[in-house]
Amino acid sequence: MSCHRPLFCMLLLPLLAISLLYTPPAAAGDEPSSKPGAQSDKETPGLVIFLVRHAEKVDASKDPELSPAGTERAAELAVVLADAGIEHVLSSDYIRTRNTAAPIAAALGLEVELYDPRDLPALADKLKASSGRYLVVGHSNTTPAVVELLGGDPGTEIDEDVEYNRLYTVTIGPDEAVSTVLMRYGNSH
Repeated sequence: MSCHRPLFCMLLLPLLAISLLYTPPAAAGDEPSSKPGAQSDKETPGLVIFLVRHAEKVDASKDPELSPAGTERAAELAVVLADAGIEHVLSSDYIRTRNTAAPIAAALGLEVELYDPRDLPALADKLKASSGRYLVVGHSNTTPAVVELLGGDPGTEIDEDVEYNRLYTVTIGPDEAVSTVLMRYGNSH
């Protein structure tokens, strides 16, 4: 993986590695199964969801393209998440969200799957009923809402005019324990 901001990558990569390796602690009284072929909690696949708002847009029209800074941020997101093991890339059906998702999807050979941002409970239910690693690209109002619907901590509201660098990692373990890590990526434009 190459990085155009070495100090940033040196700080981000250990945090990303921790979130990727996170295994929720066993609940009190949980004992490993003694049945042959039974999976332990460490072997049971969990769910890891990376969530971002779309990158910078060229203007305030209804369905704008990404600005040059947004195109750069989308490419940087692909670099930051290149080794995260993402298996599904989800986006709302807007140019700015699809174009934010496109570089990582292309790099991983994945299709961008569309979801309805007006029905976030359905998206959260779909995600919670699955396992694996997902990237969900949304909006300043929908991204924290999905984090919360997943049981995570959305933090403060996203400033729609200036904040494009939030990267949430929500991990849901086999025992349904939820952890949230909030990081920043790229420049603050």
